Amino acid sequence: MNDIKLALLGSEGAGKSAVLVRFLTKRFIGEYASNANSLYRKRLSIEGRLLHLEVFDPCSQSGESRCILEEPVEWADGFIVVYNISDRTSFLNAQNILCQIKDARGESCKGEMDKMDIPICLVGNKQDLCHARQVFEEEGRALAQEHRCHFQEVSAAEDYLEISNLFTKLIRHVMDHLKYRADRRRYSGSKSMAKLINNVFGKRRKSV
Repeated sequence: MNDIKLALLGSEGAGKSAVLVRFLTKRFIGEYASNANSLYRKRLSIEGRLLHLEVFDPCSQSGESRCILEEPVEWADGFIVVYNISDRTSFLNAQNILCQIKDARGESCKGEMDKMDIPICLVGNKQDLCHARQVFEEEGRALAQEHRCHFQEVSAAEDYLEISNLFTKLIRHVMDHLKYRADRRRYSGSKSMAKLINNVFGKRRKSV
């Protein structure tokens, strides 16, 4: 069984816990306490592979709370960063969180990134509140493009299917990313071994 670890990050009031519980239970519950970290587990099958999914839902983050982000960023294989489309401050905090993820993984927000991007999905939640929208969809899409991550607007209150698809896409990206990293390690190890063998036998040939 393969282990997949996701972290769900966002400001208080963004509805990140509602998004997660909607995915896990298909139910919508609007009120959550945000003063405690939670770890959820779920078994699922994707592309014929049985997966053990763990999702870390920490206390809601403000844009300045770097210390709160350290644990989930180091632990997770992939990230869902949630903001509320009717709250511009939550969008600005999501932007800061994206930068903090890249910084913690040794990547500059503006700099070159690895060929295989960190699996991240930027989520604009509360699409059902479009009448009170403060963040246009184009802004979310542009931010996701800047950070080379997936983007989707959803409504945890109204639609389970789009949230399920969101998680499935991210999990597939994580699976590809983990395979890519494993292949790179094997390739690097093979090159090191080949170089070692060449050095050893090369020296022997010279000494003969």
